[in-house]
Amino acid sequence: MDTKIGFIGLGIMGKPMARNLVKAGYSLTVHNRSRANVDELRNEGAVRAESPLQVADAAEIIITMLPDSPDVESVVLGPDGLIEGLREGQLLIDMSTINPLVSQKLGEDLAPKGVAMLDAPVSGGEAGAIEGILSIMVGGEDCDVERAQPLFEVMGRTITHMGSLGSGGFTKLANQIIVAINLAAMGEALVFGARSGVDPRKMIQALSGGMAASRCLEQKSGKILAGDFAPGFKIDLHQKDLALVQAAAATLGVPIPTTALVQQFLRAMQARSRGGDDHSGIIQFFEELAGTEVRDRPVSEQP
Repeated sequence: MDTKIGFIGLGIMGKPMARNLVKAGYSLTVHNRSRANVDELRNEGAVRAESPLQVADAAEIIITMLPDSPDVESVVLGPDGLIEGLREGQLLIDMSTINPLVSQKLGEDLAPKGVAMLDAPVSGGEAGAIEGILSIMVGGEDCDVERAQPLFEVMGRTITHMGSLGSGGFTKLANQIIVAINLAAMGEALVFGARSGVDPRKMIQALSGGMAASRCLEQKSGKILAGDFAPGFKIDLHQKDLALVQAAAATLGVPIPTTALVQQFLRAMQARSRGGDDHSGIIQFFEELAGTEVRDRPVSEQP
């Protein structure tokens, strides 16, 4: 591939996304705060950059995949940031989940340099990133989306152009509302069933065939049954996303009472030092309230 790509942010999601671009044959320059993931991708063919500025110097299209709005602002506008090396004709694709208003402001900051920007947050978790089947929600100009499309097709399966810059971020925040409420509902329902003595595995099988079926139930039930809450997406990050939802909702004047309630459940998990757990670990909140665990176990051991 002739297009030179830069990638900044090699966390749980970013590393497999970048790896898929390397596998697809793209020339990739990568930067990350911790060196281990950079060195891992370097061994697979990527080039290491010491700063965002070096990424800007090396790449035509730069992708960022970072935890929060301040991280993206720092990488773009901070010392040795992208803005110091960006030049006319380059494209910045921010695939982080951040405040959409920040995305719009960054687009305004980059426009005088002749640099275009897309916001393109993703959904699908670590598994979707590894398999290259993420859902990508894109905001920006048609021509820029068309230019980025080959990259999106490497990283994702469902690519939807939502509208102008920022619309991808608003769509992702809506996604995070649905996922958070869904996971809380799953936790409450599965604890309810387990407390009654129903086999959790059979209950999940039955629920998966009816109106209660969901991608959350499909993707997270195995972790719940195993009691494995190693993070694919951390409670801390989902809590951060719901804080972004709250801020955006306040600006828009939209009431979000159910989201606010689930946010308190996540905050309770953080208070129990479980913010690093996978967000499916919210079920532990309901398990503790009921004194019942949802795990694979013989019916004879269930209450």
